[in-house]
Amino acid sequence: MHIVLGAIALLTAVYFFVIRARNAAEMTNELLDVADDVRAAARRFGFRRNTAVHSVDGIEDANTAVATVAMAWLELHGLPTEETRNRLLKALQQRLEVSMKDAEELMILGRWLMNECQGAQPAIARASRRLHRLTGGNPGPLLDVIGDVSDDPLTDRQKDALDDIRTAFRLR
Repeated sequence: MHIVLGAIALLTAVYFFVIRARNAAEMTNELLDVADDVRAAARRFGFRRNTAVHSVDGIEDANTAVATVAMAWLELHGLPTEETRNRLLKALQQRLEVSMKDAEELMILGRWLMNECQGAQPAIARASRRLHRLTGGNPGPLLDVIGDVSDDPLTDRQKDALDDIRTAFRLR
């Protein structure tokens, strides 16, 4: 009897480890797909990584900077829901006058750039300064996009971020 129970335990352990290995392989494939999405979005918008310069300082397209600030803005209010992400997608599409696919890719690239800044607050400050340099001081559609996706009331972190944007564009 103990041999049968040992065999069942051994088969259960093997089954458990096979399932875990399969799940790990699936997760690895998903991570690779995400990395491919970021690379495709970066390539599409002409983003080139320069190891001597921070990723946000390498932005050459104002729309990418706007999307980075907007993605970080959403993060300051907590994890964005599907509804708020859809509002951002629509706002980017309308305010930046880009296609749905381009707006989706801008969101992917903006999220990656925000993560490169180690958080939402630093991303807003750095991307706002970069946007200021790219546009010559005109916040352009940035404030419109932020207005479209903002929920009332603003959080304290969002108020601080708004101050960072005002400082970057010298709006005080």
